[in-house]
Amino acid sequence: MVCLSVFYPHAPGKKFDHDYYSQKHMPLVMDRLKSSGLIRYEIDRGLAGGAPGAPAPFTCTGRLYFNTVEEFQKALATYGPEILGDVPNYTDIELQIQISQMTPS
Repeated sequence: MVCLSVFYPHAPGKKFDHDYYSQKHMPLVMDRLKSSGLIRYEIDRGLAGGAPGAPAPFTCTGRLYFNTVEEFQKALATYGPEILGDVPNYTDIELQIQISQMTPS
């Protein structure tokens, strides 16, 4: 299984609409990508950093789970422009993307 993580770094003065992201954007992602192999998604809302009183390094992290990288690539080729076109509706933060191989525990 692979995980596509989308990180939204915390940046003073930048916007991030958590309600839009969780209620509209991620359901849109699931609707479009489920037929291309999206298994599930998760949303992490940053609360704090590791040191007492430190801000969270990321405002939000979204995770998309696929069985293979190829499934993700197919999904992105088909629906990427629509999904990425929705980003300005909830944030002006430059997102960072990482694809990871999941290791069974």
